[in-house]
Amino acid sequence: MYSITTLFLDIGGVLLENGWGRAKRAMAARVFGLDLEDFNERHHLTFDTYEQGKIDLETYLDRVVFYQERPFTRKEFRDFMLATRPFPEMIELVRNLKREYRLKTVVVSNEGRELTVHRIQKYGLINLMDLFVVSSFVHIRKPDQDLYQMALDLAQASPENTVYVEDRAMFVEVARKMGITGVHHTGYEETRKALESLGLALKREAK
Repeated sequence: MYSITTLFLDIGGVLLENGWGRAKRAMAARVFGLDLEDFNERHHLTFDTYEQGKIDLETYLDRVVFYQERPFTRKEFRDFMLATRPFPEMIELVRNLKREYRLKTVVVSNEGRELTVHRIQKYGLINLMDLFVVSSFVHIRKPDQDLYQMALDLAQASPENTVYVEDRAMFVEVARKMGITGVHHTGYEETRKALESLGLALKREAK
């Protein structure tokens, strides 16, 4: 049995709430009085390009929201878009496991640049994670296997020594086919127990 040396983690849905997912967009449509069907159609036509880092947030907003006059400002909409909550229990679990087992921690995420940078800074992820392999930084999106391989290469980790915590089942399946141990994250307790079963149990109280 290989010992775990590296922990891959998604950001949205694992460490923090999803940044700009379906529920948040529906809420934005209600708050700002947008036509949800039109909003979602425009989003789906251009969001992949934004997540791959090929356009910036302002261009995304031009295409999806501000292609016509609005009774609200860009700043109001951008602030709403960037406002997300952390999952403190998950962040603390990763922090303690990293310290206990000297793990290398790597973000493997699909997110736009501005959202990612904001979240890294606001929630102190720079002090928790060793590497950020993010779609908008490297211009590849999950489920492209090249993104996972890039994360392995940059971390100098082998699949057998790596665990990947991700809230989307299909992305976990792709990683498993590459030999990475996948944990489908559905909640803190389930993930904590899954990691314990892989040998990553806290052996002492965090100080």
